[in-house]
Amino acid sequence: MTPSETASERGAEVGRRIGVGLMYGLWKPRVLGAWKVPANGPVIFAVNHSHNIDGPMVMGVAPRPVHFLIKKEAFIGPLGSFLTGIGQLQVDRTSADRNAITRALGVLQNGGALGIFPEGTRGEGDFASLRAGLAYFAVRSGAQVVPVAVLGSAERRGRLIKALPPLRSRVDVVFGDPFEAGDGSGRRTRKALDEATERIQKQLTAHLENARRLTGR
Repeated sequence: MTPSETASERGAEVGRRIGVGLMYGLWKPRVLGAWKVPANGPVIFAVNHSHNIDGPMVMGVAPRPVHFLIKKEAFIGPLGSFLTGIGQLQVDRTSADRNAITRALGVLQNGGALGIFPEGTRGEGDFASLRAGLAYFAVRSGAQVVPVAVLGSAERRGRLIKALPPLRSRVDVVFGDPFEAGDGSGRRTRKALDEATERIQKQLTAHLENARRLTGR
């Protein structure tokens, strides 16, 4: 891939700094387990998704710049240019988006951090229904998967802006132990990906349960 085709690592760092200012300025993030995140090398943050601020929250509190796969509908007008500028990746969720796949693999091949909502869309945020995309990226790249639980973002609506959590409320972000999704064989068959998806779901569900115990949420 040419430099123009790869997601900007410098842009992602700018996005992280913006996220730090916004997330800590508007809410009170409590971050647990950030020390577990590998300091370098390819890594995939597998994040539960129950509110629109979950991605920006992880961008702001993660110890590394993150390139999130974000639905193409968000890339409209100035917001689209901004998201591209801070190293985020546009994906068409209605088809096998080859361009998004190539760019996401490029992030991992360059030793970066890729952010994925493995449930595919915003919902209960309980990892109950996982798509195969996360398994594919993890098995194909060999990157470690770090479970991330964002808790408290969807508990209450704000008084001033109902679409957001109450300002200055606490949002917990819990990073889990990194793990390998594949079985070590390097196989990329449908069976291997199905097995990897099952393995990932067990790990993510266990992490979410532990995060809820740790935070009391």
